[in-house]
Amino acid sequence: MRHNNMMPREKLLKFGAQSLADHELLAIFLRTGIKGIPVLTLSQMLLNDFGSLYHMINASHQVFCQKKGLGTTKYTQLQAVIELSKRYLKFKMTENNVLTSPTLTHHYLASQLANKDREVFLVIFLDNQNHVICSEEMFVGTYNCVEVHPREIVRKALKCNAAAIILAHNHPSGVAEPSQADRKVTQQIEEACNLLDIRILDHFVIGKGEYVSFAERGWI
Repeated sequence: MRHNNMMPREKLLKFGAQSLADHELLAIFLRTGIKGIPVLTLSQMLLNDFGSLYHMINASHQVFCQKKGLGTTKYTQLQAVIELSKRYLKFKMTENNVLTSPTLTHHYLASQLANKDREVFLVIFLDNQNHVICSEEMFVGTYNCVEVHPREIVRKALKCNAAAIILAHNHPSGVAEPSQADRKVTQQIEEACNLLDIRILDHFVIGKGEYVSFAERGWI
């Protein structure tokens, strides 16, 4: 019972950040409430107004600042926190063998792609030890499609001396289920890479809170 009665900072220090509910994490970020509304109550009200933490994070500057207890300062602070998390995950990716860190790989890709309002095709280039050399958003499309050129991916792989690659793209609709076009372009990239002994380890399709791995499906 003591666990439930703890304030968010105390709970975080004792049990870790993962033990906090969304409104408790948000309360730590907000730090204080507003007149007549304690911070925990305010954070829950804001989540109810936005619909979720995801929608709050992705709200425009104008919409964000219309809510009680928020404003430009909070908006810029939140955007900075998001960017810090992206850079942290990108750094962690370069330190790990991606085959032994599938969760980290997914978190990194989700941080880069899940919030995009257009389809973006990203490629991670790896050495022969499956360590990250670099990653690049190679193609940007519309809300529901992106034109991918396999030769450009192969050219970049050769330029950075990559032995393997991981493909990823987002579905702005939020539904991660791959289309037939997704499967076809993956096959085309695989055929181009096979000619030069470049391995494709996986193709991730990133939705909102979900993803599909081609390798897990047995398609690669």
